[in-house]
Amino acid sequence: MNMRPLTRLLPTSRRSIQRLRFSTTAPVRADFTHAVIGGGVVGLAVARQLSGREGTSTVLIEKHNAVGTETSSRNSEVIHAGIYYGPSSLKTKLCIRGKNLLYELCEKHDVGFRRTGKWIVAQNDAQREALDKIHHLCKETLDVPVRWVPTQEIERDGEGVHALAALESPTTGIIDSHGLMMCLLGLFEDAGGVTALNSPVTDIKPLGATPGSGGWEVQVRDASTGETSTITTETLINAAGLGAVNIHNLIVPPAQQKKLYYAKGNYFSYGGSHPRVSRLIYPAPEPGAAGLGTHLTLDLAGRLRFGPDVDWVDSPDDLAVNASRLLEAVGEIKKYLPGIDETLLVADYAGIRPKLSGQADVLKGKGFNDFVVQREDGYEGWVNLLGIESPGLTSSLAIAERVEELLYGNASNE
Repeated sequence: MNMRPLTRLLPTSRRSIQRLRFSTTAPVRADFTHAVIGGGVVGLAVARQLSGREGTSTVLIEKHNAVGTETSSRNSEVIHAGIYYGPSSLKTKLCIRGKNLLYELCEKHDVGFRRTGKWIVAQNDAQREALDKIHHLCKETLDVPVRWVPTQEIERDGEGVHALAALESPTTGIIDSHGLMMCLLGLFEDAGGVTALNSPVTDIKPLGATPGSGGWEVQVRDASTGETSTITTETLINAAGLGAVNIHNLIVPPAQQKKLYYAKGNYFSYGGSHPRVSRLIYPAPEPGAAGLGTHLTLDLAGRLRFGPDVDWVDSPDDLAVNASRLLEAVGEIKKYLPGIDETLLVADYAGIRPKLSGQADVLKGKGFNDFVVQREDGYEGWVNLLGIESPGLTSSLAIAERVEELLYGNASNE
């Protein structure tokens, strides 16, 4: 198992990699206070949060040879406002809190971001009603800023956008997700955290009369050599993203095991200079959809990209962008941006959403699942994170706060 502890004598780019070995027999004292499984943006945020607790030690365990190579680096890089997920959901609460924390962190640590704002656009009366509901929710319950965009403003300042109605979300933005993850990794290592790369978890054993009351044994395999090692930890945080259900199933009995579903999202980049749009454009949400529609987003250089669509697949490793879906994407894009030159759209990349409900439930309108961020009944010292899809990046710092509260504060699973 390759461990990367912080070496303060060298700059980040030259930190040496040290190798730590642990016995396969459990010591009286655990090797770590916290073990966080999963080195995506949520796992990094949790590890950084916990590493700030005095007198504790934290290890971040990642199966790949680098952090953030799955969903965290294959998304829209949007800082969401928190307006889609219902008034009482954990997604709404953590997205709104996380948005504010993200903007603060970006400004403090020079992580690239931009408050672009977003228009959510309706093309018919039914979609206009959907925008009415969002507007009412934001104004009456969430206290999230939104405003109706006057028709003349859409025509004058819309940069080629077509819409019957548009609702603006001024607090939506974009972020350099790679820069964010490198920032969190640096802060984690600066606090003494240890990063274990190339270390897929192969077994987990709760210890003690009540499972976990005596700590946890975590067995990992060195992905390059095949050698296995075991570490012990007082607490366990499952933040494994696409692999989180697999980690969950390593621990619980068969009757409590879960299944994860994979909704791939294909993205398409645009090589033209016209139309040039300076804000994000999202179609009005549609019932029975597994995402927020094929929307227009920007990178920090101002380049346009479109996606993600919803392409149900059988494996989280099915990351090849499905170019055959470009024609369907063009049809969706031209509803709100008719002037786009479709010959300049190319398949770019794809990401996978970890879904707790499958396609059949989504089509029946039963596909909404809230974030699972909770202590598991019957176990001590285990916080489980399941179904962390969008707005997971925006919520990451708030999820980290909640994990710490669940372990050390008065937070409940409610």
